Amino acid sequence: QVQLVESGGGLVQAGGSLRLSCAASGSIFSINAMGWYRQSPGKQRELVATISSGSSTDYVDSVKGRFTISRDNAKNTVHLQMNILKPEDTAVYYCKAQIFSRVRASWADYWGQGTQVTVSS
Repeated sequence: QVQLVESGGGLVQAGGSLRLSCAASGSIFSINAMGWYRQSPGKQRELVATISSGSSTDYVDSVKGRFTISRDNAKNTVHLQMNILKPEDTAVYYCKAQIFSRVRASWADYWGQGTQVTVSS
């Protein structure tokens, strides 16, 4: 009953920027924490950034100072502004949200479909 749809991925040169967006829709009563993860071929999915319901943020060390996570509660969206991109940032990026579904009447984690980010040197 809940769907997260990502957008904004693409190909960019090293040093460039991209802005990822993820919009949640469906039978949503409330959204708690939201976050972005990434996964490269042959590697485990890695937590990149999180943002709480009160907009407190945290980042993996490798992106601190370059990436910014934000949310718009009125639109049920989360964004990831990625600046000074490096080739090692290349991955599929996934958004996640802790959502209370009106249909399920319970909390659960929901994932987006993923969007490819490729950074060339």
